[in-house]
Amino acid sequence: MTSVPIKRIAASAVILPMILTIGILTGCSSRAADERNPVRVLILPKFEVGDMAGDFPGEAQCFYEEYLEGGDTYHINGTPGTIDLYYKDGIALCLAGQGKVAAALNTAAVLSDTRFDFSDAYVLSVGCAGSAEGYGIPGDVCVISAAVDYDLGHQADPRETDSSSETTWFHDESFDDSAVVRLDKDLTDRVYALIKDIPLETTDNTERFLRREYPEEAWADRQPQIMRGTSVTGDNFWKGQYDHQNALLITETYGCSDPYAVTEMEDVAVGLAVKRFGMLDRLIILRTGVNMDVFPDGVTPEILWGAASDDHLASEDSMESVDIFETAMQNCFAAGKVLIDALQEGAL
Repeated sequence: MTSVPIKRIAASAVILPMILTIGILTGCSSRAADERNPVRVLILPKFEVGDMAGDFPGEAQCFYEEYLEGGDTYHINGTPGTIDLYYKDGIALCLAGQGKVAAALNTAAVLSDTRFDFSDAYVLSVGCAGSAEGYGIPGDVCVISAAVDYDLGHQADPRETDSSSETTWFHDESFDDSAVVRLDKDLTDRVYALIKDIPLETTDNTERFLRREYPEEAWADRQPQIMRGTSVTGDNFWKGQYDHQNALLITETYGCSDPYAVTEMEDVAVGLAVKRFGMLDRLIILRTGVNMDVFPDGVTPEILWGAASDDHLASEDSMESVDIFETAMQNCFAAGKVLIDALQEGAL
């Protein structure tokens, strides 16, 4: 039998729009525009560590305490299960979930909820990230100008590649339409100009770590600052030099205007969902580094993630510890608050 070649279509480019369309259609019960809650800013953290207020902060808590505490809570059919949207005085906040599937579906569920009017809303996606070695440090807040998908393309185990190859990712142009989300340049420029001089904090432990791991490296010998860059989105919480080189290659392959700066797990999906609702020109992404995208000297995956990893994660010398996390969340909030207040005042 003679095989007939069939052009392969990127699965995510087909499935995600279908899912989002279903979400739109199922949310389209009639509701008068003047009955809906107007939203000026929709804040999309991805997770919270504990409670929404009063304890160790995750990605949402600082924003919730400042803008949403004492407001209304709405239940939305999300993934997995019911998710809560908090609303007060034109500000809304919802935990989008971790990973691309949850983030896309939950963003679509929120934006298709007819109890809210998002016609003039800006979407502010915020969260933690891994800083790209050679560019960013933990505590930086990065204004994202493009998000690229780490998982679309072809991946190989480094043990099976040519020994001279530094990368294990191979481009597949059939994925290009869904593998990169480019944010509105004018908006990104205005955002960066507004917050670029905000002072950010660090910790003594973080400074010691950077001095030890990167002695005399100018990019690491500084205080955290507001940066611009490209985010690499992967469902896998990856780390290491092979993947770092892949992230650099992916960013270059898709012609992103700013360097690879951080890696995270949701922003391509959030961007595709927002684009589906015609709101891509009103999407802002802020990511703050809480660790590095490579293994510290002498640390292996088994040490970091294996059965005996708890002691290492809790040590004061580990960039996977909680030492910088709280400070980084406060840095992200400091930048985000300036933007939210400006949007409320019509000044952005």
